[in-house]
Amino acid sequence: EDFIARKHDTTGATIDYLHPDLKPVLDATYGVILYQEQVMQIAQLLAGYTLGGADLLRRAMGKKKPEEMAKQRSVFINGAVARGVREAQATHIFDLMEKFAGYGFNKSHSAAYALLSYQTAWLKAHHPGYFMAAVLSSDMDKTDKVVTLIDECASMGLEILPPDVNESAYAFKVAGDARIRYGIGAIKGVGASAVEAIVAERDAHGAFANLADLCRRIDLQKVNRRVLEALIRSGSLDRIGANRATLLAELDRAMHLGEQNSRAASTGQVDLFGLTAAQNSVEADWTDAVRLAGERETLGLFLSGHPITPYEPDLKFLVSARLVDVGGRDRGGSGARDPAPAEPRNADPRRSDRAIGDHPVRGGLSAASGHHRQGRDPGRGRRAAL
Repeated sequence: EDFIARKHDTTGATIDYLHPDLKPVLDATYGVILYQEQVMQIAQLLAGYTLGGADLLRRAMGKKKPEEMAKQRSVFINGAVARGVREAQATHIFDLMEKFAGYGFNKSHSAAYALLSYQTAWLKAHHPGYFMAAVLSSDMDKTDKVVTLIDECASMGLEILPPDVNESAYAFKVAGDARIRYGIGAIKGVGASAVEAIVAERDAHGAFANLADLCRRIDLQKVNRRVLEALIRSGSLDRIGANRATLLAELDRAMHLGEQNSRAASTGQVDLFGLTAAQNSVEADWTDAVRLAGERETLGLFLSGHPITPYEPDLKFLVSARLVDVGGRDRGGSGARDPAPAEPRNADPRRSDRAIGDHPVRGGLSAASGHHRQGRDPGRGRRAAL
């Protein structure tokens, strides 16, 4: 804040260089100690440090070892006093140098980070969809980061579309204006080889018509039962089946037909009747709680809703504020995060069948803070976290 205020002269205060001899050192940063090189120069000019000694001081500040800092404080103050600096002034300057250790680094890093920050900020401002898709893809194996980034997408007005076996790629990708398609590679239990097999077959021969068609056309050694169950529970097969319960019920038969097809193809035989999938009856869909538990298990977050949603109208009678409104969430303040709400152990997710609604995702659930983003709240700009 001091640096910005002095740079733009918003306070009208005279820049304090701490000591007349330090003006050449601190002039470029408006009297604020900002770089490691400045610490070393101050030690040389005021306290008579050698270059090697100044580098030891820099290291001591970086490591923040109390005994080493106490030793360096004595050396600095005694050296400065011997050069005509008042002891109180020397102590004050060393205190500022010690405070610098909490945020400063060398000037070459500062320049590189500044350039990188400018470039990424420009991309985020002018190409938000592509930027966030790339960032999500780079961290898609870290569920906690994906949750945070999906929350950021919601604040930017970007819609996160659920994973889809006929649309998704391995990574997150842009899917039109202000839309990002969830990457199948971010689903737990679905490896890169399985995704490559699915995408290659889809690109070569078109979209999959149903579960039996999927199992017939892919290599079931790469896309095994565990992978297919994860795809079902995550919602990746929603568009090629009646519902997730029906898809899971049909899985055994579909895989059996796929294996039969592979064996027949390997021997050059064609069975005109045995390889036709029978029409199974449609199963009753899972309750919202079971569906959301499946998403949490495979994606690490709730994607199509949140268990608290049915109770939101009643919350205003039970709580006076949301956690985000009482300063718990880290938004550049103290750095503290919302405390995670306790989740009941051994809870049966099937006991709840209150309607939540299955809708395209605009954001996601934070596994750490327990909130579900569904786009911007016109009254707040960002929907508060429960």
